[in-house]
Amino acid sequence: MTHIDDPRLTAMGLLAEVHAGVTARMQPVFGAAGLSEIDFETLIRLGRSPQQRLRMTDLSAQTGLSTSGVTRVVDRLERDGLVRRQGCDTDRRASYATLTDAGRDKLQEVLPRHLADIDDILTGVLGSAELESFLATLRKIRDVVRPCATAGAGDAESPARI
Repeated sequence: MTHIDDPRLTAMGLLAEVHAGVTARMQPVFGAAGLSEIDFETLIRLGRSPQQRLRMTDLSAQTGLSTSGVTRVVDRLERDGLVRRQGCDTDRRASYATLTDAGRDKLQEVLPRHLADIDDILTGVLGSAELESFLATLRKIRDVVRPCATAGAGDAESPARI
């Protein structure tokens, strides 16, 4: 058991603990708004995309869902009036998921509390230099583990992008 104290294990353990804690902290806000975590992720990705829309294939790549998985999420959000599908004028095989006015309203309902939680548990505990370094580190790791996470988003490194 010579590797039991390996710092790589510590890094993965800390990452798992942080993820579990952040997810638990966010659930009540999403639940109160009638959203799941993936519902919110879909809405925020659409809201932060050019024209507040993404090709379904790009949304699938960004969320890490299969094409059938993203179809189910968009179906549910469409039934709730938060998203609508639009056909592509140049490619009949493609379609877009587009944020509706109700979807924008839902984001405006959730975002103040969500941002306060983010500030309480993440950005507020880091200085500005630490935050800048942290974001750069997260992007570097994200680009390795989910290289498609910014598919269709335009300038993926813009501060307005996830």
